[in-house]
Amino acid sequence: MEKKFVDELRWRGMIQDIMPGTEELLNKQMVAGYIGFDPTADSLGIGNMVPVMLLLHFQQAGHKPIALVGGATGMVGDPSGKSAERNLLDEATLNHNVACQKKQLEKFLDFNCGPNSAEIVNNYDWFKGFSFLEFIRDVGKHISINYMMAKDSVKNRMENGMSFTEFSYQLVQGYDFYHLWKNKNIQLQMGGSDQWGNIVTGTELIRRKSGGEAFALTTPLIKKADGTKFGKTESGNIWLDKAKTSPYKFYQFWLNASDEDTKTYIRIFTLFTKEEIESLETAHAAAPHLRTLQKALAKDITIRVHSEADFNAAVEASEILFGKGTAEGLQKLSEEDFLSVFEGVEQFAVSGQEVEAGINIVELITEKTKIFPSKGEARKMIQGGGVSVNKTKVENAEMSVNAEQLINNKYMLVQKGKKNYYVIKVG
Repeated sequence: MEKKFVDELRWRGMIQDIMPGTEELLNKQMVAGYIGFDPTADSLGIGNMVPVMLLLHFQQAGHKPIALVGGATGMVGDPSGKSAERNLLDEATLNHNVACQKKQLEKFLDFNCGPNSAEIVNNYDWFKGFSFLEFIRDVGKHISINYMMAKDSVKNRMENGMSFTEFSYQLVQGYDFYHLWKNKNIQLQMGGSDQWGNIVTGTELIRRKSGGEAFALTTPLIKKADGTKFGKTESGNIWLDKAKTSPYKFYQFWLNASDEDTKTYIRIFTLFTKEEIESLETAHAAAPHLRTLQKALAKDITIRVHSEADFNAAVEASEILFGKGTAEGLQKLSEEDFLSVFEGVEQFAVSGQEVEAGINIVELITEKTKIFPSKGEARKMIQGGGVSVNKTKVENAEMSVNAEQLINNKYMLVQKGKKNYYVIKVG
C-alpha cells in the first residue's frame, strides 16, 4: 500500500474518533469500508465532500471504498444533529436523487481498479422486502431501549420529543452495517462525528447477533472560524451540480475563504502532500494579499468537481468583476456565468427593436435605463472616461449601440466609474 490511511488522516486533521484495533486492522490487510450518503437532494453539497475525500484516501491507501446511498433510510430520516424531523421522500424522488449522486461519486472514486474498486450500494435493496415484524424480531431484540436512549442523537431531542420513526433510525442504520458485514465482508464504517452513535450501534449489533467484530472511524465536523456553518452562504448550499451552483460561484466560495479556514480546507479537500501544503503556506505568509493558499485550493477543487475549462471560465469571470477583464473575455462567458458574476447588480430592460435599430449611448443610459439621472451628467462622465459598455470605454457621447454588441444575444454590461455595474437585458 502506498500510504497508511490513518496516518494520512491524522496529519490532515481528519480523525475525531477511532475504535481500538481499527488502525492495526487497516495496516495489516485490505479492508472494505463504507460511508452512508443522505439521498434527500439530487446533488451532493460541499459538506458531503468530507466523506467523499475520506473514501478517496481510503482507496488510495489500497482499501475498498463503498458508498451507501440511503434509499431506505431516506424514507425514515436521521435525527443526528437536527432539531426537527425532516420531510420524508417518495420512492420515485429517492431513485432520481440516488442516480444523480452516483454520477457525482464516480468523478472521485475509481470503480474499475480490480480488488479495491469502489462500489455503490443502496440500502433500499435489502430493506424493501423486510417486514416490520421481521425487523423487530431479528434486529430490535438485540438492542435495548436503555442503549438507544444513551445516544446523544436521542438524548438531545428528548426534551422536545421525537417520533418513533426517528428513534428507530439507529437500528435501521445499525442493520445496514450488519447486512454489509455479513454479505460483503465490510468491516469498517466511517462518517462524521455526529454519526458515531449510529455507527457503534452497528458494531454492537454485529457483536450481539453474530459474535462478529467490526470497526468505526469518524471525522470532525467542519466549523468555520467565524462560527457560521460550513458549506452555506447567504443564498444557500454550495452544491456540486453546476445547475444548482455555477462553477463561478463554486470557485468564489473557496477563493473567499478566510486564511484560517483555508489552512483547514486545503488539508481536507485537496490531495496535496504535506510538503506541498507547507510550501504553499510559507508563500502565503510572505505575501498574504496574493491569496496563494486560497487560489491553490480553489483551483484544485474546482477542476476536480467540474473541469479545467470551468475553472478557466471562473477565473476569467472573476477578473471581469474585479476590473481586470476584457471585452473579449466578457463575450466568452456563458449566460449562466454572466448572470452568476453579476447577480444582485441592478438590471434594466430595453426592447429589442430599439437596440436592433441602434440607439444613442446617452439616451440608453439616461432615458431608457436611468443609470444616469440626466444627459448632462452622462456626457460629462463619458468625457472623463468613466463609462464603459461591455468592458470597452465609451470615447464619444454620439456613439450608437446596437444588437451586434450584445452578450449572449441579450445582455449589455454598463460600467459607471470603477465599481458600479448595471446589466441591460434586451428583449
